Amino acid sequence: MKRRDFLKSAGALAAGFAFPLATANQLKNGAVRTDSRPNFVFIFADDLGYGDLGCYGHPYARTPHLDKLASEGTLFKHAYVTGATCCPSRTGVMTGRYPARFRRYMADYGFRDRVTVTELLKDAGYRTGHVGKWHMGPTTKPGVYGLDWTPESSSVAGGNKHASERGRDAYVFDQALEFLEQLDDKPFYLNVWGHISHFPVNPHERFVKRFEDITVDESLFSAPMREKFDQCRELGGNVTESMRKYLGDVSSLDDDVGRLLKKLDELGLRDNTIVVFASDQGPAPVNLEVPKGHKLDNRRPERREYARNMLGSMQPFRGGKHTFLEGGVHTPFIICWPDKVPAGRVNHTSVISMIDWLPTISKLAGIENIPDDLDGEDISDIWLGATRTRRTPLFWRLSNKYAATVVRDGDWKYVEARSRRIPGALYDVSRDIMEADNVAGKHPDIVKRFQKMVSAFEAELPTEYVRGNPDRRKTANTEQ
Repeated sequence: MKRRDFLKSAGALAAGFAFPLATANQLKNGAVRTDSRPNFVFIFADDLGYGDLGCYGHPYARTPHLDKLASEGTLFKHAYVTGATCCPSRTGVMTGRYPARFRRYMADYGFRDRVTVTELLKDAGYRTGHVGKWHMGPTTKPGVYGLDWTPESSSVAGGNKHASERGRDAYVFDQALEFLEQLDDKPFYLNVWGHISHFPVNPHERFVKRFEDITVDESLFSAPMREKFDQCRELGGNVTESMRKYLGDVSSLDDDVGRLLKKLDELGLRDNTIVVFASDQGPAPVNLEVPKGHKLDNRRPERREYARNMLGSMQPFRGGKHTFLEGGVHTPFIICWPDKVPAGRVNHTSVISMIDWLPTISKLAGIENIPDDLDGEDISDIWLGATRTRRTPLFWRLSNKYAATVVRDGDWKYVEARSRRIPGALYDVSRDIMEADNVAGKHPDIVKRFQKMVSAFEAELPTEYVRGNPDRRKTANTEQ
């Protein structure tokens, strides 16, 4: 079924769905809301590591607003994203489909005929918005993916990736506040997708000064983090100074989260708004963004300084951005919905993924007619406090026909063999979180089971992939 026909049928069904009505609620901005369906605010950080927040155990981070959000809601210990880079991660969120299923690269061509979560919500009567980072196709005009509000809608000017007295994501959150201040009586959904802590990390001095009292004790960090510290020194950096800058950048993000939560309170929206905070993948390595054929100090010497500041923490894992190791796809996830999501809870057992976003949001919004070929599952019960194992495995794969597939199912994580030189691997990640002990040889029966899963998955994928849209003026929804 094409997107247009699907949405027409979905909208008709949603319009007839019997939602319980709350007592008329006078909002602070004057609007009256009688629709009790929840609002959604999704804050997506960029390259923020699993171990970068105070509530996730960083020894020096100061993130009081996010820590409070976690204390008022539930913090998940086993949350995953669908990609190890920006576009694939966002694709899973918006479509509920694994990025490797898309023949044309999504950042270049958009999601084409796939129905997105925001289109479903829009058709069900939600006001929909997106501010900040995109990476979802060549157009950001209002209307794409059912979005009423996009970066082109705001009167707030764009920001600067370098030092700003207000923090480099302040303008993104300014746009979010502008969206909230213009709400009517409809329920709403808002993506707030920032840039922190993507390269380059170069915060204003006022944020760095917040950490002038710290001196890094490297014994508090894992071996993979200590390798990053060595790389920082190889680039002429001082670990403590670079850590202060990295934490300062994250601290500015926390400030902005606090502003957003305060605005929800002021508008009387907090009690019926689901706020989620996550990161699109793990932390970038030191020396990430050096173009091929260039040296750090060749023509752009400032890259050396910025590169050595990339001290995001993947603790307690190994790996980071650009890898499917736990440090690359295992990220923080905090959810808060007063009196609905258990407060002060840490979920140590449930494995969840951003591939579950579309079916879960749809369930909570009362949307019953969703695509039947989704890769994710409805985990709304887990968000609301249930503890159960997931029903479906998780897959990761690059958009490359020669790439290896990675799967997590239960406690096991399997990496497909691609050649004799690159054998397969099997890890029990419930015990071996560093993925250091390949036990494939000890469990041939489990390996065979995973091989069958991988073969079935790959049989459904494109045989060729296309990148680089030659006409960037095409809309993301244009058929070819």
